[in-house]
Amino acid sequence: MQEIIEKINELFENGTVNRVLAWKTGEFDYERTPAVFTKEDGLDGFSYDSFCAANLAKYLILETKKEGKIAILAKPCDTYNLNLLIKEHRIDREKVFILGVPCRCKIDVEKIRAKGIKGIKSIKEEGDTLIIDTIYGEKTCPRQEAIQDKCLACQGRTHVVFDEKIEGGEPANVEKIDRMAEVEKLEAMTPQERFDFWRSELSKCIRCNACRNVCPACTCTTCVFDNPASGVSSKANTDTFEENMFHIIRAFHVAGRCTDCGECSRVCPQHIPLHLLNRKFIKEINELYGTYQSGEDAQSKGPLTNFTQEDAEPSIVYTKGRV
Repeated sequence: MQEIIEKINELFENGTVNRVLAWKTGEFDYERTPAVFTKEDGLDGFSYDSFCAANLAKYLILETKKEGKIAILAKPCDTYNLNLLIKEHRIDREKVFILGVPCRCKIDVEKIRAKGIKGIKSIKEEGDTLIIDTIYGEKTCPRQEAIQDKCLACQGRTHVVFDEKIEGGEPANVEKIDRMAEVEKLEAMTPQERFDFWRSELSKCIRCNACRNVCPACTCTTCVFDNPASGVSSKANTDTFEENMFHIIRAFHVAGRCTDCGECSRVCPQHIPLHLLNRKFIKEINELYGTYQSGEDAQSKGPLTNFTQEDAEPSIVYTKGRV
């Protein structure tokens, strides 16, 4: 972390940027919150470690409208979202200094709690083991078993856009998962089983809008669900149809643009696996139009915005399985 701090101070001192978008220590020892640090106020509370899971890309939409240039600390996966926002002209690239930072895969404290480890005071890493100080004494947990789900399925293992980067990497023994395995399980279900699965999951939704607010692909100034003239602006779900509609429409909205960053599921307080909707769209698009990774560059057109003679005929879509 010291190398990162030194680089930020260098950017401040030589006038390259006047602020930096990064993370700060939250209320708890293991809590990290997105924050903007300025040259005047310094880096008090700054942190970069295994708990900085939040994707910072979307915060740039408003930040680049302000005066001066801002630096952003970007993990490899975050840079895919930066490319997406650059491609869609949602951020001013000239007003951003992208500092690539290494990522060892981030820790999910909820996974530790799920093991029955309660009263957590602090968490330290010793190699591939987490040393957890609790009010009941010291506990341990293999690091692999506490890694964020989105990191286990991460496609963004290298920085795809940066002005400068600090070298580093993840531990060699992190076991990745097949990100489409869960989608294929849903595809293998009967239509009724799939319907029941999603009704059970989406019925938990409390319409907090955390998934929409964190999503780097959801960048409308005014969302249709907040527009009084839309007829669907109700904050609460008044019936089961609305529970389905909100998330399904949002999945359609980001289809072909979603980088599969997993932020929607990470921030959901009800633990709804919203990423599965997005991955189903990604799987379908890859099968129909060829493998495509959103955000891999800032120039190419997405498969749903680029017509080619080889595009699938509409009739093919209707024979595909449904999630």
